[in-house]
Amino acid sequence: MRLDKLISACGVASRSETARACRAGLVTVNGQTARSADMQVDPETDAVSYGGRAVVYRRFVYLMLNKPAGYVSSTDAGDGPPVTDLLPEEYRRMGVFPCGRLDRDTLGLMLLTNNGPLSHRLLAPRSHVAKSYRFAVSGPLGRREAAMLEAGVDIGGYVTRPCRVELTGPDCGVITLTEGKYHQIKRMMERVGVRVTALERLSFGPLTLDPALERGRWRPLTPGEEAALGALATPAERV
Repeated sequence: MRLDKLISACGVASRSETARACRAGLVTVNGQTARSADMQVDPETDAVSYGGRAVVYRRFVYLMLNKPAGYVSSTDAGDGPPVTDLLPEEYRRMGVFPCGRLDRDTLGLMLLTNNGPLSHRLLAPRSHVAKSYRFAVSGPLGRREAAMLEAGVDIGGYVTRPCRVELTGPDCGVITLTEGKYHQIKRMMERVGVRVTALERLSFGPLTLDPALERGRWRPLTPGEEAALGALATPAERV
């Protein structure tokens, strides 16, 4: 791998910045000053340093974010700032993006990664990856309505797949889906006569929202969380 590509892939600096740093003697490979940004390095065995900072190569990055209200699940501004604005610049340079979407005012767990193939697999309808949400609605929701939701309801020409609903109060609970149609939970609740007033994602596949992670904060996945994701991946998608 080219030295400038390695440093850029790690989010430390752009290729042009790396070239200038090499000319200034700020980049070393195995303790020796690198004079050319296009020199070949082995990311697994060569020790690279940029401005005295060790450059540690990872093919893929996985972050857990506790999404706050007002942010959009994108890398570009739309109806609000993108969730990637909550991350340090180095991760944006690495091409990290949200795996799946949450509405602007929906809170909770988001996975951000630069592993496109794995993200596609997790979101593919055939994968049936489970996602759980805590909800509050505008009026009473009883076992009759919960049973209707669990069996599947028509949300405009599409009947939703069976899901699980756990009622935790007269107007709140947790719903677990294995699909993700546009505004699906809101449309499902409207079919049983109530309106969603609050929604928070609690889990996505093998990942569960870290209760210690404050709203708007992020952290890398733990080795155990990465291993759980890896169990869902093909060899080419491995974490």
